[in-house]
Amino acid sequence: MHYGKLRAMKLVYIVEDHDVIRNGVVQYLSISGYEAVGQRTLEEARAAFSARVPDLLIQDVMLPDGDGFSFVKELKQEHPHLPVIFLTARTEESDRILGFELGADDYISKPFSPKELVLRIQALFRRIDEQENPSGNVYTYRDGENVMVIDDDEHVLSINGTPVALTAAEWRIVFYLASNSPNLITRSQILEECFDYSFESYERVVDTHIKNIRAKLKPGSWIDTVRGYGYRFSGKKA
Repeated sequence: MHYGKLRAMKLVYIVEDHDVIRNGVVQYLSISGYEAVGQRTLEEARAAFSARVPDLLIQDVMLPDGDGFSFVKELKQEHPHLPVIFLTARTEESDRILGFELGADDYISKPFSPKELVLRIQALFRRIDEQENPSGNVYTYRDGENVMVIDDDEHVLSINGTPVALTAAEWRIVFYLASNSPNLITRSQILEECFDYSFESYERVVDTHIKNIRAKLKPGSWIDTVRGYGYRFSGKKA
């Protein structure tokens, strides 16, 4: 499945065991123009995925038959580009960090505003659509003997000819840093430009994404940390 490709109605799965919350989100998303389908358990969600992969998964963490974090980790093995929003009562910073480490695009704590949820979903789909309908430019950067190519037309990043699998959030961060090289970029700027929100409590989420990105962008050292400020893309335009 090609995520982000425009179609008449986006399919959204809501995996939530609380009936009032699940049914409320399904109803609110339905009147907002989405095809929303709820599942109460992970077993129901697995059955739904086997029949049809959605455009977005909204995932609770604490479920009667398992852990939502583990379920998303499992899904990401088969669907690495699947957009995911965690919607959960687990509000600890360590939980948010774990959610983003697993490749989530957003993390919303309960209680929440249905209007805010829809706005975040709209922003997420807008970013994905922009990535899938880009300007057609190809950018080449060097770090010593290593070469990175960012193809904005095919939405592909490669290092020394080998494609690098990035989540949607990771792609946005790398492209934003590279596009603004050699400027120093703050965590707040990354949050505002790549995620459409700028809460101080989320700044550690940026660090988590950078850690994951660095692990994938090998060989080479492509992102420098500017202590007390943020990050800078260190690749040189070729």
